[in-house]
Amino acid sequence: MAKTLVEIKQGLDGQIGKRLKLKANGGRRKTIERSGVLAETYPSVFIVELDQAENAFERVSYSYADVLTETVELDFIEDMSKMILGEQ
Repeated sequence: MAKTLVEIKQGLDGQIGKRLKLKANGGRRKTIERSGVLAETYPSVFIVELDQAENAFERVSYSYADVLTETVELDFIEDMSKMILGEQ
């Protein structure tokens, strides 16, 4: 895991446009799971465009500190067709 906010931002800069699944702590023992595409990175936050079929929101933003403190976990999906077909 990255140790600084700068390292987290640099890692996400190289992943723009890739599909991901995210888990976010919603408070009070509630975990939110969403999927979408990493759209943009800014100096303090990053934007995820969510899949419209699953979510009421179009976009969400999180800070790099959320990733550092593990409030938000990001899992990038290598190949969507492999995930759908269940291939290894």
